[in-house]
Amino acid sequence: MKITLDYPPVWLLGALGLAKAEVALFGPAYQIGALSLLGNALFWGGLAIMGIAALSFLRARSTIVPHEVPAKLITGGLYRLSRNPIYLADLMLLGGLALVWGSVAGLVLVPALARILTRRFIEPEEARLRAAFGPEAEAFFQRTRRWI
Repeated sequence: MKITLDYPPVWLLGALGLAKAEVALFGPAYQIGALSLLGNALFWGGLAIMGIAALSFLRARSTIVPHEVPAKLITGGLYRLSRNPIYLADLMLLGGLALVWGSVAGLVLVPALARILTRRFIEPEEARLRAAFGPEAEAFFQRTRRWI
């Protein structure tokens, strides 16, 4: 059995670790109360989005694991607004904590993580959805943005 660590939470934790390491080594690059408030809002909003989206998978009795073929195409709830609310939440968590911690590296890593998530997870997932659900998946892709 091959064990892989190629999952979005691992990439998120790696980016968070780099952001926190920057602050631990060099101190916060900035300390602005308004940015900390915004960061907290992004963080808690991201957690809420992640939880609500995960519940959609439980209700649909489909897998939330990125490398597996889903049993159902989820198009309701948060998925009416974004095809990838959990990945969006990952970016919100990283960006939010970077703002709270005063980490420039964390902010720079937000678009890098978006690119990694798109290439390693979203594009392959979309291919699996097309294969499994055909025209229904294509219609979903046409009416719903990938991110927001």
